[in-house]
Amino acid sequence: MPFSIIDLFALAVFILSWLGYTIFARKKAKTTDCIARSLHQHRIHWMYEVVTREIRVGEAALLANLERNIAFFASSTLLILAGLFTLFAKIETLENVIASLPFADYPSHLAIQLKLGLLAFIFVLSFFQFTWSMRQYGFLNVMIGATPIDLAGQNENLKAYAKQMAVVQDQAAHSYNYGLRSYYFALAAMCWFFHPVLLMIMSLWVVYTLYTREFNSKAVRAITVGQRILHQERESQQ
Repeated sequence: MPFSIIDLFALAVFILSWLGYTIFARKKAKTTDCIARSLHQHRIHWMYEVVTREIRVGEAALLANLERNIAFFASSTLLILAGLFTLFAKIETLENVIASLPFADYPSHLAIQLKLGLLAFIFVLSFFQFTWSMRQYGFLNVMIGATPIDLAGQNENLKAYAKQMAVVQDQAAHSYNYGLRSYYFALAAMCWFFHPVLLMIMSLWVVYTLYTREFNSKAVRAITVGQRILHQERESQQ
């Protein structure tokens, strides 16, 4: 058997940390101020403004900038996958490198292959998330291009259409976020090459880091306050 009991336990902690945080964050975002919840409201305000603008060059530039960021990670993921597949041909060298490190368990040939396979699987998932995010931003570009102009911003049908554009943009942002989250947990998975206890520690540390940044950071508080200000401003204009 390539893995010990502690290896299997560490893998279970890793999987539960990833899936558990994903489910937790999705449910908590529905009732608690966080980056995802507040930015969704910002996107709705943004799409409301798009409807009232005759010239939408600014929106095109902003969306192009978002797509460039995603394209960078998508292309980087392919390079990482190429490097991982190259390592499959260098298992013996990798064994010697890991064995030379202090406190590292001496790895078996099959164990290293399975760990590399886990990393490859994570980055494949990440690539699919990034490319799906890019496609959804493309859909949003089409919807913005098809949006009629309502300079007064009082057309209820166009307001409903703007909300649907915000939903598409929100889904694209979620896919991007899931791709980035895969990178975080891939860094934790790398620690498994050295010791299963380190994998458990890093998995929990990644969860703590993600929670702090998405629910309890200065950026979250500033975005939330800004969203409320925008909401009050729109209500006063109406």
